[in-house]
Amino acid sequence: MNSVIFVLIYHLTSCACLYSCSYRTKLRRQLGLKQDPCNDCLVHFFCLRCALCQEYRELKSRGFNVEKGWDGNANLNREVAMAPKVEVDMKR
Repeated sequence: MNSVIFVLIYHLTSCACLYSCSYRTKLRRQLGLKQDPCNDCLVHFFCLRCALCQEYRELKSRGFNVEKGWDGNANLNREVAMAPKVEVDMKR
């Protein structure tokens, strides 16, 4: 259903980035990714195809079944691998 909405918005307004950037924000928050180099909506506005490919590769590399869509993977419990916190300064 989301893909139909995206295509309709894209063909009617040529500005589907307003719809798709919300999923980038949701993905970034869920996986603990930085918002870099700029705002999610700007990334989708200026380079929509690149942003969608990047998100696809990120999900695929983390083991998500992208064919199931966002809702199909929502119930999976995923842990984000994080580096351990260092309490003291590292010394040589």
